[in-house]
Amino acid sequence: MSVNKVILVGNVGKDPEVRYLEGGTAVCSFSLATSETYRNRDGDRVTTTEWHNIVLWRGLAEIAEKYVKKGSQLYIEGKIRTRSWDDRDGNKRYTTEVIADTMQMLGRRTEESQPQPQSRDTVADKTAESKHKPESTLHPGLQNNDKTPPPDTGSNEIDADVVNGDDLPF
Repeated sequence: MSVNKVILVGNVGKDPEVRYLEGGTAVCSFSLATSETYRNRDGDRVTTTEWHNIVLWRGLAEIAEKYVKKGSQLYIEGKIRTRSWDDRDGNKRYTTEVIADTMQMLGRRTEESQPQPQSRDTVADKTAESKHKPESTLHPGLQNNDKTPPPDTGSNEIDADVVNGDDLPF
C-alpha cells in the first residue's frame, strides 16, 4: 500500500493562469508559497519559503479563475505528480506539481473576490443556464467532484469535514 497525499496552506504567488483544452476542459496553474519560521542557534528568527506548482482541473479551475488572486490564502489538498518533457535544445526537463482535488479559500474576502450583486433577470438567466451544466459548476464547491477525474489523479471523494472546515490542521 502507498499514499500520495499533500496538504498545503499558503499564499498564491501570482494570478492563476487558466487555459482550455480542445474538449473545453479548464486547466488552471499557479504557484503557492508556504513559509516556516524558526529560531536558529544564535536566537535569530529565520523564515524559509517553499514554492509549490499547483494544478487545478475542470470546476476547481473555473472557480480559481473567478476568485483566486495573487496573495490569496488557500488550503490545497491533492497529489504530487512529476512529469518530464524535452526542451527546445533536446534536454530532458522535469517538474513536480501538486494536482489539487480540494481547494478552500482562507482569510478575509476582498472586494475583488466577492460575487457582484445581480439583478433578478440575471439570476433567472443563470438558473436556467445551470440546468444544463454539470453539477460541479452549479455549486462552486471545494472539491473537484466531476464524474471523470483528470489524468492519473484517482478518486475525488467529498470529505464533509474539509468542506465544513471542521478538520483543518490548525
